[in-house]
This record gives sequence, structure tokens and C-alpha cells, in this order.
Amino acid sequence: MIKKNLFVLFVISLMSTGVFAQHNVSLNIDGVASEQGNICFAVYNDEGSFLKFDKVYKSGSEKALKGKTSFDITDLPEGDYAIAIFHDANGNKNLDTNMLGIPKEQIAFSKGKMKMFGPPKYKECVFTVNSNMEMNISLN
Repeated sequence: MIKKNLFVLFVISLMSTGVFAQHNVSLNIDGVASEQGNICFAVYNDEGSFLKFDKVYKSGSEKALKGKTSFDITDLPEGDYAIAIFHDANGNKNLDTNMLGIPKEQIAFSKGKMKMFGPPKYKECVFTVNSNMEMNISLN
């Protein structure tokens, strides 16, 4: 009985020391063209889901502020992530593109940059969360 109680106390102490910690990523989005619409974000946690709308790990939006918009993505467990962001200026909750699929609205990624013929790969955008962190991202 004493061993069982010690085991329970050990598990509780591990949980309270952060083994199952959740972290926040504070984003500072520079280059926001206007206060119209929202800054939308999508967080991906594996290469196979990257940029697939039906496989987003976490998403949300914040009211756009001209110049710089800041917000937090909360409750991320330790791990690798990539973020895609766009300025939904017209508020239709979609990334508007032209006939060729080129975005009409400002976009950005964690670390990676748009290429001549498409978005960056997951491995170019990935970053590791193991504590609370801050990230600066510039919209294109």
C-alpha cells in the first residue's frame, strides 16, 4: 500500500513539474497592410498535414492592426510545429488566390519564405517548442 501511494505521489509530482507542460508562442506579425479583416493562422505538427486545411493542428484569427499585429497561440505541448499565416483583408475566412493559385492576400510562414513556384516545405518552416517563446514574422 505504501509503495502504491509513493507511486501516485511520484506521478503527481512529475505532472506538476512540467512533464506534460503546455507552452505559448507569442507572435508578432509585421507588415500588416491595413486594419481590415483578420490575421488568420494555422499550426501544423507534421509534414503530412502541412498546408492541408482539413488537417490543421490548431487555428484561429485575430483582428488585424495596421503595421503590427500581436497575439498568442496557447497550450502547445513540446514538439515541432510550422505556422502558416495570412491577412484575410476581406473577412471571407479564405485565402484568396488568382486563377493561377497565387495568393492575392498577404501570407507568411514560420521561418520559411514563399518560393517562385509555391509555398515552402514543412521542414523549411518547422521550429521546436520546448518552452514559452516569441516569434517575429513578416507578411509578404
